[in-house]
Amino acid sequence: MRMGISDLTKAKVAAWRLVSTALLIWIALSRAAFAHEVFPSVADLSVEDGVATIETRLNLEAILAGVDLDGLEDTDAAENAADYDALHALDPAALEERLRAAWPSIADNITITSGGAPLEPRLEGVEIPQVDSPEETRLSMLTMTADLPEGAQSVSVGWAREYGTLVLRQQGVENPATETLTGGEISPPIALEGGGAASGGSTFLEYIWVGFEHIIPLGLDHILFVLGLFFLAARIRPLIWQVTAFTLAHTITLAMAALGIVRISPDIVEPLIAASIVYVAVENIFARGLTPWRPAVIFGFGLLHGLGFASVLGEFGLPEGAFIPALIGFNVGVEIGQLVVIAVAFAISIPALRASRIAGMETGIVAGYIAFAFLCCAGLVIGADPMPEFMQVYVLPFLLPLAVLGFLCATCVAAASVGTEAYRQFVSIPASAAIALVGIWWVIERTLL
Repeated sequence: MRMGISDLTKAKVAAWRLVSTALLIWIALSRAAFAHEVFPSVADLSVEDGVATIETRLNLEAILAGVDLDGLEDTDAAENAADYDALHALDPAALEERLRAAWPSIADNITITSGGAPLEPRLEGVEIPQVDSPEETRLSMLTMTADLPEGAQSVSVGWAREYGTLVLRQQGVENPATETLTGGEISPPIALEGGGAASGGSTFLEYIWVGFEHIIPLGLDHILFVLGLFFLAARIRPLIWQVTAFTLAHTITLAMAALGIVRISPDIVEPLIAASIVYVAVENIFARGLTPWRPAVIFGFGLLHGLGFASVLGEFGLPEGAFIPALIGFNVGVEIGQLVVIAVAFAISIPALRASRIAGMETGIVAGYIAFAFLCCAGLVIGADPMPEFMQVYVLPFLLPLAVLGFLCATCVAAASVGTEAYRQFVSIPASAAIALVGIWWVIERTLL
């Protein structure tokens, strides 16, 4: 006779919850609590009287420190993070002095061409804001100019791969071009008279990827919220109700914010998003299923998350000639990212949830989970250098959480008859507790620190 969840001692259950919750909190905080988030650089290109002007909003400290921003999520993860932190602590005047001293080498990594001829960028000015917190990412504004050759019809712009993603936006013309450059790409020739706006179809596809990346790997707060929806109940129906309410709500506010109908400061939105993570996680601990009010509450939280998505979309800007395709594409990308998170969580959890229906298979399921967890750990140990860049950015950061989830599910199968009750006791409650505590930390960080 197999031992049921009611036969387990409360002390054992409490001890395992404490250990697993501590592990999950450590994982989340190690990735995000002290994050220096990496934003794409945004450059506005305009041409007047034969002079190209490029105003670029960027992370100046990262460039001066030699941080490789290509595919990086958080400057704390860089090898030279200490140099970055030292530069971040400087006041604007001291940082500008460092910039001007390093400008010759920086200019060598910036490419501006016209008709195939290289142009020399000049540093015309810099605006460096004061930052009040060591955890706040500082975005400075650099103004560069370059003289165009007589009769120039187009210009191309790019920079070194290690400077990260560059969003290039043409200004002052009809149907302006917008390019998102990664991996050291150089823009195609941009016609000075305009007319280079991308088609609606290509813009739609491009912004799908932008939306997806905002969830995976950059949107840890949104990932935790979606997992909070998942851990309420390991069944499809309550999850569909929650995801539907969340999707509908964030689509509404994302569109309204992008159209300029609603504008709320991120200083208000971001702490509330963190609070929404706390709520869904705490309710998971005390509620055994979908409550009548949960979809309505999730809808309200979805309105907040839509405003958060809009702030990221504002970093890239929406092309004037393809506003609607870009907006729809971004939203589709966000949905794909959320569905991937849910699909991975389901794929890992299903064997544990169904183990009680497959007599005699418990040992094999436990062994499979342990093997999966150890493979994830092995990937972390050997994967930093040999892994392709795509794997390092989109897979490597999630291997440790997946390993812990695998061990949780293994313990769940081994300890009881499994089913949704054991899964709730050994997986959902510890995971939700960890998510709640991380959310509480974010509320404090975003309001007081």
